[in-house]
Amino acid sequence: MIRLLLAVVTALFVIAPSASTAQEQSRAILVLDGSGSMWGQIDGTAKISIAQDVVGELIKTLPDNQELGLTVYGHRRKGDCSDIETIIPPEVDQRGAIVEAVNSIKPKGKTPMTDAVINAAEALRYTEEKATVILVSDGIETCNPDPCAAARALEESGVDFTAHVVGFNIGDPEAIAQMRCLAEETGGTFRTADTAAELSTALAVIATPAPEPEPDPVSLRAHAIDGRNGPRITEGLIWNLTSPDGTILENQAVADIRTELDRGEYVISVLRIADEETVEKRFGIGSVDKQVVLELPEFRPSATIEGPATAIAGSTIQVRWSGPDQKGDLISVADPETSSPWINYTYTKHGPLLDLMMPSEEGAYELRYVSSDHRKVLATQTITVTPVEASVTPPDTLPAGASVLIDWRGPDYKSDVIAVTEPGTDQLINYVYTKHGSPAELMLPPDPGDYEIVYRMSQKNRMLARVPVTVTGLQYSVSGPASAPAGSDVQVDWIGPDYRSDIIAVAEIGADNRKYLSYTYTKQGSPLDLTLPLKPGRYEIRYILGQDRVVQATTEIEVTEIGASLTAPETAPAGSTIQIDWQGPDYKGDIIVVSKTDEPDRSYLNYSYTKSGTPLDLTLPALPGDYVVKYLAGTERKSLAKSEITVTEVTATLSAPPSASAGGKIEVIWSGPDYRGDIIAIGGPGENDQTYSYTKNGSPLTINVPGKPGSYEVRYVMSADRRVIATAPLAVR
Repeated sequence: MIRLLLAVVTALFVIAPSASTAQEQSRAILVLDGSGSMWGQIDGTAKISIAQDVVGELIKTLPDNQELGLTVYGHRRKGDCSDIETIIPPEVDQRGAIVEAVNSIKPKGKTPMTDAVINAAEALRYTEEKATVILVSDGIETCNPDPCAAARALEESGVDFTAHVVGFNIGDPEAIAQMRCLAEETGGTFRTADTAAELSTALAVIATPAPEPEPDPVSLRAHAIDGRNGPRITEGLIWNLTSPDGTILENQAVADIRTELDRGEYVISVLRIADEETVEKRFGIGSVDKQVVLELPEFRPSATIEGPATAIAGSTIQVRWSGPDQKGDLISVADPETSSPWINYTYTKHGPLLDLMMPSEEGAYELRYVSSDHRKVLATQTITVTPVEASVTPPDTLPAGASVLIDWRGPDYKSDVIAVTEPGTDQLINYVYTKHGSPAELMLPPDPGDYEIVYRMSQKNRMLARVPVTVTGLQYSVSGPASAPAGSDVQVDWIGPDYRSDIIAVAEIGADNRKYLSYTYTKQGSPLDLTLPLKPGRYEIRYILGQDRVVQATTEIEVTEIGASLTAPETAPAGSTIQIDWQGPDYKGDIIVVSKTDEPDRSYLNYSYTKSGTPLDLTLPALPGDYVVKYLAGTERKSLAKSEITVTEVTATLSAPPSASAGGKIEVIWSGPDYRGDIIAIGGPGENDQTYSYTKNGSPLTINVPGKPGSYEVRYVMSADRRVIATAPLAVR
């Protein structure tokens, strides 16, 4: 789009003929749009012609002492956003020259409206003096800059910048919004005009504005930074602020400055106490809040660092240093070609002589004192890291899964290892630490094939030596009976290397290598005993390598059904001991149990091992009710036989004196089951027994009375579950 811009950039632009206002006149620039669309017509007259007439009449009203210049854009080249020219600089008595230059414009090019305003503002030193812009435009910005953003930037950085805008024959809502924003962002006025008369009126209104009210003070915020683009400094600063009229702030020891100032020019300075560096800045205050940033030279406290000139890769050297030793300061080794402050480091808090690990790769490096203050490097020393060497020598014979001795040489740094890997990879299969010495005992992979024996340095997992090797296979076999009863022990013959933790196991056919039902270590020799599962079916016996539980050989076996029987009484008193006749496999750990009728096989109340023979004694529960007696086989506790039994109630009676002296004795007459371990006891209600005597001592029996007076009770206590089946009150006085 095409624009006519009249930009008057002044401290205060008031167009008035009276001599009394001559001293208020300031320098100004008229910016005129000379782009191609100015050939567009209004009522048969080209807009450029209308603009030339209106500007000519307006300039006649300016006083003789008005400094005025002319900037034109789009008047020389087509399609060029840089076609901006200040034809006449702002000077006194240029009215005739300006009118002649305006009348000679032949519109041609694009509309760099915003850049033209910025160009005019800079020509008028808007950051040092007041500046006002009058813009007359017939359309939208056609080059890159954003008028709103530019207006904000001019307002913020200028002493007192204002843009007044007239929209001339505008139909585009976006163009109107841009122009209104340009005016409002700078505190200016926006007008529209569709004819020559309206344009003349609008320019006359803008060119003779009403007197401005006294401006309010604006906010100043100032802070200091440590070096270019450095962090904000928050302590140890002294501030001064002055104006042409005198000192405003003097020797203020604060982190930053926050104050209110009137329009004008000021000088602010800051001193850093730590190194007495100082910097000052001159700035202007206009109608918007101001922020000032002062850049002090980067602060670097004194420090030194001293270490050897060379060191072997990965080794640990001693470094001596001096410096501020603030919390978080460190001594590091770093690559001077990168921005990182360290590869390895240690904190200065550990003392003036520190251990520092060198990088794993040879090359040129730097020792550094690195401050915790934004990681500043306070001191450096170059150091050359030289190559580190290592070697590994495996034996000639390398059986799969075997532990072999590997001779090695190397730096033996902390956590270095001798390892076996897949060829060309760094993934360790097995390893042993070099700290255990040379030769190192290394376990080979369980599978035959091609591998590599390596020396791996712990830092960066760098491989210092590699030797290709071939791991050879071994002979494996297992054999046993074709069938055997469930839960029985069978003899298994086997052939294999008998490595530590190798086992012979029985598992379900097709089960995972690590899922087996029972096992015996090969260290028990060949043949060895292996316990079969209690569940009948087909299984396989396996030779399993201890390393990674790899199955090396198998043979199948049929596990056959087994049975058992037992005979128990249909009823018996609670807590009594009964005899059970039984038949069964009598495997190690087999038991006869009594349990509640609805409980699983592994849950029972009392038991006896079948190894005690038949019949065997089984103690019944203390509470009456229905129960079941079971034969449970093996560690799986599989129930092979059962018989139901009813447990009946038992009773007891007590005859004892109603009272007794504390610490004395009483005689108690009783009747009851007299099971082994039954007692007559005295205790407080709800409390444990305090004194007692076994019923095996007969009736009557003598019991000691508690030594503390109070209310007690005499009890008949069954040994089974410590159940109390009779009580009598006793007062101890």
